Amino acid sequence: MADPAATSAEEQQRTASLLDAQTKALQLFDEIARDLLRPGVSEKQLSQEIHELGARRHGIQTHWHKRVVRSGPNTLQPYAENPPDRVLAADDIVFVDLGPVFEAWEADFGRTYVLGADPLKTRLRDALEPVWRDVKAQFDADPDITGGQLYAAACRTAEKAGWEFGGIIAGHLIGSFPHERIPNDKKTLYITEGNQERMRSLGKDGRPRHWILEIHLVNREHQIGGFFEQLLTVD
Repeated sequence: MADPAATSAEEQQRTASLLDAQTKALQLFDEIARDLLRPGVSEKQLSQEIHELGARRHGIQTHWHKRVVRSGPNTLQPYAENPPDRVLAADDIVFVDLGPVFEAWEADFGRTYVLGADPLKTRLRDALEPVWRDVKAQFDADPDITGGQLYAAACRTAEKAGWEFGGIIAGHLIGSFPHERIPNDKKTLYITEGNQERMRSLGKDGRPRHWILEIHLVNREHQIGGFFEQLLTVD
């Protein structure tokens, strides 16, 4: 039988490692916003510059999922899509979604930026974190919530804030393995419609599972979207 004290210490180390990876991702994103985001660069070129910056300044050699850089109408597209490359304009809205690996620990982090001062784009960007925090509060309040129930909560919260939820998932498991590469059982790995499994159920190894919560808000009439993503189960 496992030593409870040792198990607790191991779990504390896991959560600390996940939070440390996210803290490093936040630093990377601050540098992207300060040093790389600008009109006139293509999404593909910006993605390559992000890769080079991460390797040069942070020693990042691996991204466990594809680097996502979306601007303008491309921000309507969810992760699984691959819209055509686009050049950032002077008044664009842009989001970046990265999965850098820091010392074998995954991060998954997404943020939205506005180039210029367009009021609707600015309002969309500024709505993302409050919606994320509202959905997290609903998760925190219900110890038995399922992935499907939290996805429904994300859609309701987006609509209440005046937006449409743009994705078919609102998050996924995170840890020491790349969930994208697991071919089967998609629903139980994701915060999505039809996942009836309790999010706080233990993994097959008997340990708590950790989740990422992602919010994708869109306004289809104006062809814009925004994205905000970070750890749900580690504060």
